[in-house]
Amino acid sequence: MKKVFVDTGAFLAKELTSDQYHSEAKECWRRLVQRGVLFYSTEHVLDETMTLLARRTHASWAAEWGRDVLSAGFHWLAAKPKDWVESMELMRKYADQAVSYTDCLSFALMRGEGIRDCFTYDRHFQAAGFRVVS
Repeated sequence: MKKVFVDTGAFLAKELTSDQYHSEAKECWRRLVQRGVLFYSTEHVLDETMTLLARRTHASWAAEWGRDVLSAGFHWLAAKPKDWVESMELMRKYADQAVSYTDCLSFALMRGEGIRDCFTYDRHFQAAGFRVVS
């Protein structure tokens, strides 16, 4: 089965009707589910998404969303110290592009898991060599 990493921007676009990519994200999500892909993400992306959802909506809604996503069958990639070091190296590599630590950690974990495809609206994933699904 195809593995797809889900980034913060995709989660936000899917959930927030005010997001410029909302309709596109909902349709992409529907297609990915229909294809039976395996969804992956990290606790760092979960943290980032829940924080932003709480700021843009309400903390209780963000908490409910978090409970839902945790029970949705995602595969959660856990970082180890070697991944942190690789992430820091990637931050240096992409310093001219101002890539976040969370993104660099995602890159390291995706590579470690052999994930090439990413559901995101963040250009940094493509710059790092990943395929963006839409």
